[in-house]
Amino acid sequence: MSVRALAAAPVVGSQISLGALRRYFAVIIPAHLIWEFAHMPLYTIWNDGTWGEIVFAAVHCTGGDILIGMSALMLAMMLTGSGWPFVAATRHRVTILAVAFGLGYTLFSEWLNIVIRAAWAYSDLMPIIPVLDAGLSPVLQWIVIPLAGFWWAARHVATDRA
Repeated sequence: MSVRALAAAPVVGSQISLGALRRYFAVIIPAHLIWEFAHMPLYTIWNDGTWGEIVFAAVHCTGGDILIGMSALMLAMMLTGSGWPFVAATRHRVTILAVAFGLGYTLFSEWLNIVIRAAWAYSDLMPIIPVLDAGLSPVLQWIVIPLAGFWWAARHVATDRA
């Protein structure tokens, strides 16, 4: 058997479902956009900014959310091995790691942009998590939305394999 034949031979559980990726992003992209607009009153831009600045901020942040979500998912899949979402153990590890990476980056970004750069600020309406000194809304965003995306992505795993 040649090297080429070995490289082309499929490995059990090595597939990644393009359908599952599409379903994941079909959930998280609109969900992040909706969330960004919904929690805008929890930031000072809601009272201090123009409507154009508010819309730009929400769309800009959604673009960042998409990049964070994509990066977190790809890093989680690279670290856990192949088989997402077909192998249940891999599916669970990818979910946990991707949520942790997305949440970790969000906590860092909130700290950087609020404390260090002062690029944005929370309004008095934002509930603050005392130990983290971070807003509750962005923390929940990076738990709820990825979990919903992973749930939706895994719903049709059996049909993806066919």
